Amino acid sequence: MQALKDGLLMNIFTRYILVPFLLATAGPFVLPASAQDIVVGEFASLTGSEATFGVNSSNGVELAKEEINNAGGLLGGRKIKIVMEDDQSKPGQPSAAVKKLVASDNAIAIVGEIASSRSLEAAPICQNAKIPMISPGSTNPSVTEKGDYIFRVCFIDPFQGTVMAKFALDNLHAKKIAILQDVKSDYSKGLAQFFKEYFTSHGGQIVTDLSYTGGGTDKDFRAQLTKIKTGQPDAIFIPGYYTEAGLIAKQARSLGIKVPLLGGDGWDSPKLTEIGGAALDGCYFSTHFSVQDKNPKVQDFVKKYQAKFHALPDGMAPLGYDAMMILGQAINTAGSTDGTKIRDALASVKDYPGVTGNITIDEKRNAKKAAVVLEVKGSKANFVASVPP
Repeated sequence: MQALKDGLLMNIFTRYILVPFLLATAGPFVLPASAQDIVVGEFASLTGSEATFGVNSSNGVELAKEEINNAGGLLGGRKIKIVMEDDQSKPGQPSAAVKKLVASDNAIAIVGEIASSRSLEAAPICQNAKIPMISPGSTNPSVTEKGDYIFRVCFIDPFQGTVMAKFALDNLHAKKIAILQDVKSDYSKGLAQFFKEYFTSHGGQIVTDLSYTGGGTDKDFRAQLTKIKTGQPDAIFIPGYYTEAGLIAKQARSLGIKVPLLGGDGWDSPKLTEIGGAALDGCYFSTHFSVQDKNPKVQDFVKKYQAKFHALPDGMAPLGYDAMMILGQAINTAGSTDGTKIRDALASVKDYPGVTGNITIDEKRNAKKAAVVLEVKGSKANFVASVPP
């Protein structure tokens, strides 16, 4: 019995007196650097009106993270850990998400967002904290103008607007265009502006330029479409997101409007044809990637993505993948998790062979790369053309 009492006393002494004393005097226990995770923050719209953007780009990030970790990690064996925050497709949420990722989770870099308005909200926080941020798909030029720690792996709207305006003139031989843009979206307003600039400077005419409020606010576009119909355009440019584009297409056809509808990469979602159905047949949009591209790197990505997620990737998935892979390369190039060194490594990226094309980061931290134009037919988006930068 005495031996049992002595054992209990020794356990109590060890647990509550000796161990706390040793920990207090020895300082914090730190794992060797090679065993520490490298924390990368990600913010995306996993729920809300543009959820497919966030889900699919996040799938691409996850696929890249797994490949990097399975290949031995970074900086001599350290694994990447992704900390994800859902910004719910709502204003105010991106800044809250990124503040948490930087201050609480100690992320050394941030991946996100697809929507330009949400990247614009979050970018100043990353800039002030000197934490590199890479947007997979925010195409508004203002995003990287927020500071020298802000990057993207997608082309920008001046290029994308030019691509679709040139396609309308050269491929569709359109002389008169109507525009229907989302007044709440920096992406939509910017893309409309650059489309107009090229189209009108090359002999085209904008016969009507109207707006709506996106994000689920407006769902009836018949008043705008009725006005557009009176202008007898050869095509209608709708630089918004898939959520509204599908509805607009159905309502346009119900009003007897038969001309092609044109859009940008905001249309690129499997939900587009679920919403718009056959009304979208013969419509076109620009984007970053086509599953029909015969490039072995593209086909390898499609195969890996299907095996993991049991679906074909849209254009947002490979953008997320490329963003994470380029960030991983930059961390290794920097030889460090220091934000300034990673920034410098990102700025030096040249001819990176991405799934969405060869990527060179220019002096404004934008990616120089090609765009593709797809035609909607049935439930598929078929490759039409590739346009170099």
